[in-house]
Amino acid sequence: MEQWSGKKGITCLILSPTEPCSLNFTDPEGNIEILQQLDSGVECNYLVTVYLGYGIEVQVLNVSVLEGEQVTVEDTGGREPFILANESVLMRGLVLRSWSNQISIRFRGDQQRNSMLLLLHYQAFVLSCAFPKEPAGGEVSVTHLHAGGEAYFSCFTGYKLQGPKMLTCRNATTPYWSGKEPRCVASCGGMIKNATYGRIVSPGFPGNYSNNLTCHWVLEAPEGQRLHIHFEKVALAEDDDRLLIKNGNNIDSPPVYDSYKVEYLPNEGVLSTGRYLFIEFTTDGTLTSTGAAVRYEGRLIMLFANTFAKGMCYEPFVKNGNFSGSDSAYGLGAVVEFSCDPGYTLEQGSVVIECVDAQNPQWNETEPACRAVCSGEITDSAGVVLSPNWPEAYDKGQDCIWGIHVEEDKRIMLDIQVLHIGKNDLLTFYDGDDLTANILGQYSGTKPHFKLYTSMADVTIQFQSDPATNIYGYNNGFVVHFFEVARNDTCSELPEITNGWKSTSHPDLIHGTVITYQCYPGFELVGSEILMCQWDLTWSGDVPKCQEDYAFSRLKITGWRQIETGTCGSQTNRNHAALKQNGRTET
Repeated sequence: MEQWSGKKGITCLILSPTEPCSLNFTDPEGNIEILQQLDSGVECNYLVTVYLGYGIEVQVLNVSVLEGEQVTVEDTGGREPFILANESVLMRGLVLRSWSNQISIRFRGDQQRNSMLLLLHYQAFVLSCAFPKEPAGGEVSVTHLHAGGEAYFSCFTGYKLQGPKMLTCRNATTPYWSGKEPRCVASCGGMIKNATYGRIVSPGFPGNYSNNLTCHWVLEAPEGQRLHIHFEKVALAEDDDRLLIKNGNNIDSPPVYDSYKVEYLPNEGVLSTGRYLFIEFTTDGTLTSTGAAVRYEGRLIMLFANTFAKGMCYEPFVKNGNFSGSDSAYGLGAVVEFSCDPGYTLEQGSVVIECVDAQNPQWNETEPACRAVCSGEITDSAGVVLSPNWPEAYDKGQDCIWGIHVEEDKRIMLDIQVLHIGKNDLLTFYDGDDLTANILGQYSGTKPHFKLYTSMADVTIQFQSDPATNIYGYNNGFVVHFFEVARNDTCSELPEITNGWKSTSHPDLIHGTVITYQCYPGFELVGSEILMCQWDLTWSGDVPKCQEDYAFSRLKITGWRQIETGTCGSQTNRNHAALKQNGRTET
């Protein structure tokens, strides 16, 4: 194996066909160019290792892999190796990011005397812990995501924290939180005083409840108020499971709702006649289901009125959405209009409802529902794409396609904030407006926060869930934010050179574009053969020149086979020529 260094940060290798080959790189940034000739079955492995707490970003500047040759780039610093790319996806301009401080690059030649070219630029970047999962029924706040950062967890009323209140981001090969994220577990009963606004859910919601439960809640509104209950969801097993709401503060109070006796939930909810409501939830020892979720609110009342408040409707509600109204008191004639949070679509119900009926004020239509749907066409400059039914689990056997389109002179940044899908499910990003476009990335399983950039004004997202997927439960799926960004990512135009020519990897000279300069026969390149558009939108070097090679016509070299040209290739050819001329060889 012959190794030589060009300009600082570039390591160039020529590998002989018979020697075992391996090499370690420990610089925080550099270029690696490898010209390789291998006999069948020879395998080479190169390791790039940076400091703990840092990852490695690799950009493919040039690649030429022949049929039968295998190339694998792996993240090897974690508990198990993870393949970042192989020969089927390696292409000029591809950017890879590791989740640890070490990667390996492996080559294998399956044919006699194959040769390949691979030019890579790598640089270290600061790794961070993934944003901790927010517990259902609670919230999380984070100081920062780098080593030493802290995450604080808390639960809403009616839930109790199960697990640590605080986690710390620890430095390691791959930074990690000091423990498992806690859960907010719904309490089985309790006394809720000063009940002005809140939510009660059955234990385990939105997952299934347990068997043999008996839960009692007592709600006490402030003095001079009474309570209204709005039903979000009631799903009980068809046996002896039961939800009772009673008009008072004890088990003997008269019921105002009994799941045994009603087939449909009352759209208007239920109303107490005084300050108290008693809620009872019981389950038997057989089947289970999702359970119940109700929202309560306390409002000022006229104690002897027959309605919630004289001439008023109850306050509307929509999950994963918002509403605006013409009257904050929701009096007779008030009009309310609903909208959904980004990523959700209005379904069922009505977009606009009105408070009607002076004798018994009520809304003329049911409230709508906001759901994350499967597929859609989006033309907004910013937004979010959610897995179907987010934040609840998606269904099995789904094939969803979203198209995002922005202004023609723009491109799209994709910010993948959550990715937690089954190992046999696929989330694919296409760099264009259909499924025939180049693939930006294809993912399965769980991945930490990352970003992708398109090269054009369209992106297509496809999600396919395995018909036999075992993913279920809250916060399983994906959250992809997108933003229209300006195309201010190009380097300046570089000139042609006299007595030579240039070739460009991308016509728009975007970040990562590689320009290769070559000279006509009889001329020698002075300077760097390959220039790259860097992160700061400057070129990696000065434009080279082609000067006449006066020794070209006098020097005759025979008996060796020229290797594919490149930065290392050009220098190595000259080295071999000199060695041959001196009558000796070196490896």
